[in-house]
Amino acid sequence: MITSPSQTDSGLPTYHAAFQFAPIGLVLSAQRQIVDCNERVLQMFSATRDQLVGKSFSVMYPSAAEFERTGARIVASLDAQGHYGDDRVMRRLGSGELFWCHVTGRALDRGDPHARGIWSFEDLSARRQISADLTPREREIAALLVEGQTSKLIGRRLGVSPRTVDVYRGRLMKKYQAGSTPELIHKLLSA
Repeated sequence: MITSPSQTDSGLPTYHAAFQFAPIGLVLSAQRQIVDCNERVLQMFSATRDQLVGKSFSVMYPSAAEFERTGARIVASLDAQGHYGDDRVMRRLGSGELFWCHVTGRALDRGDPHARGIWSFEDLSARRQISADLTPREREIAALLVEGQTSKLIGRRLGVSPRTVDVYRGRLMKKYQAGSTPELIHKLLSA
């Protein structure tokens, strides 16, 4: 149990304590910089506060290109309330290990999605492993296939042709030894 000064007079945790000790990773952001994060994020990304707070989210991504493309996808895909969510591949700072992560968030200013936001991170590595030989674009397409997106929708979201998506899907099928898209998705989810 959390003790003073992290409790209110009624014995309930303060909002700060609830943020810090939440069972899911939480990040407050401004202009794609980490303003604050909780203990779970530090554990998940094998990082210290100094390695994350005040830094760009780019330190959490496998590559600068994936960081940039994800930022563009967020802006293009916010719903009417400014919410966004997806599964993506992230990078642990301590080991460099890549892992699947479910990220959801809310832009506090729908007109400027990266101005300020609240983001949650859930480590999916216990349920889903990542093949080390995937390219950044293959990782993005794999994540969108898992969401059930078609080649046409993936192409729109990534700014490429549906045919290009099909080429990457073919590469993924070969790497995962899958004979069909449903089999590929099953293997991606259970790898």
